[in-house]
Amino acid sequence: MGSSERPKKKVHLWKKATVHFLLCFIVGFFTGFAPTNKSSFSPTNNVIPSNGSQEISPPPEKILDRVPEQESGNFDRSMLDESLSMKVHERPNIGSIDEEGKKVILTKEKGEMVTLTPRRLVIIVTPMSDKDELRGVFLRKMANTLALVPPPVLWVVVESQSESDEVSDILRKTNVMYRHLVFKENFTDVEVEMDHQRNVALKHIEYHRLSGIVHFASLYNVYDLSFFEEIRGIEVFGTWPMAFLSANRQRVRIEGPVCDSSEVIGWHLKSLNNSADDATRSPVHISTVGFNSSILWDPERWGRLSSAQHTSQNSIKFVKEEVLEEETKLKGVPHDGCSKVMLWNLHIPKSN
Repeated sequence: MGSSERPKKKVHLWKKATVHFLLCFIVGFFTGFAPTNKSSFSPTNNVIPSNGSQEISPPPEKILDRVPEQESGNFDRSMLDESLSMKVHERPNIGSIDEEGKKVILTKEKGEMVTLTPRRLVIIVTPMSDKDELRGVFLRKMANTLALVPPPVLWVVVESQSESDEVSDILRKTNVMYRHLVFKENFTDVEVEMDHQRNVALKHIEYHRLSGIVHFASLYNVYDLSFFEEIRGIEVFGTWPMAFLSANRQRVRIEGPVCDSSEVIGWHLKSLNNSADDATRSPVHISTVGFNSSILWDPERWGRLSSAQHTSQNSIKFVKEEVLEEETKLKGVPHDGCSKVMLWNLHIPKSN
């Protein structure tokens, strides 16, 4: 009796398990067809509700050009689509190159080709004497000035070789592109040493064919920032007046050109003592002239000796001579009249 009831109980349990499994399967199957309230976050299925309808979101490039909706939200969809289409098609053709290799941009609004001329490099050459006790102070002043000038600007700093790292440390902390040059020669005359440093800088510019407008800047120069933009317009040679200020004298001395518009018709000269040195001294102060650096490595164009023949030539002397001889290529800065002073030189007497 007991042995026959056990198989019956096992069969009954198996049937219950089978029925329970089928019920769960059927419920799960139909549940899969039921709609859900959660939207898909897939980038390809992203939808934006608008007036009860759904639209596929526009490509990223059109999103950037989308005109903001009015606060009221009432606007004409057709007008919006038309404005977006106009924005896409009226984008200028930026970066196209003309036959002369200049970048140009086509403006569809006026239908004109506008030439974009990139800024020319300004090469600032600054010689320094290790006998100058204030050179660290004025080097920082010059660095702060050049940091305000729109790039490209290259600052070439020249000094005698020494164990001090003061100049290097100052230059590394500036926001100006620079090159630090040193030399080993010893000098007793400060003016001769300054000219030697300028020649060191010019040889560096010539060797590396740095293309730009060269200006010799003393540490004691003070600038109107528009000066640097003005000298970028120099084609060959340029010149401008410079005011000399003295801390212990209540007067100002002007050196540089006398101009009629941009034409140089004479020079402001400081008083001379009729000495032998004055007879050979150029009337042009080196800080009042600038020139296109290509004259240093294009000798045939400028009537200069070839590179192999002028290794012993004084480049500073050559520049001063060219400024006085090439009157037709010398232009006053600013071009609308070089009587405007944009550069001052501050003289600070040395303490005894």
